[in-house]
Amino acid sequence: MNFENVSIAVAGNSYFDGAVTSRTVNFADGSRKTLGFMQAGEFEFGTEQAELMEITSGELEFKLDGSNEWTKINGGESFNVPANSKFQVNAKTMIDYCCTYL
Repeated sequence: MNFENVSIAVAGNSYFDGAVTSRTVNFADGSRKTLGFMQAGEFEFGTEQAELMEITSGELEFKLDGSNEWTKINGGESFNVPANSKFQVNAKTMIDYCCTYL
């Protein structure tokens, strides 16, 4: 994945005492993504916008709001998260990810 003509926020985002970190990438058309790392562990996130979570490396399970089932994915796979919802992640390994706000 390569991005051209972007600006990157110098200040990073840090969650869960630094177990999840990311940087925001802003595109000329006003869209944005975050590129980040997630240590092994369990985390719950909330969304305002719909998101596409692309896992570039690592192994995790996720569970969307309202679901009782965990879905396993690996690097090279992705999942969608609806707007105004929550999702849980059980990172089995260090995760490298790209989150696109839809």
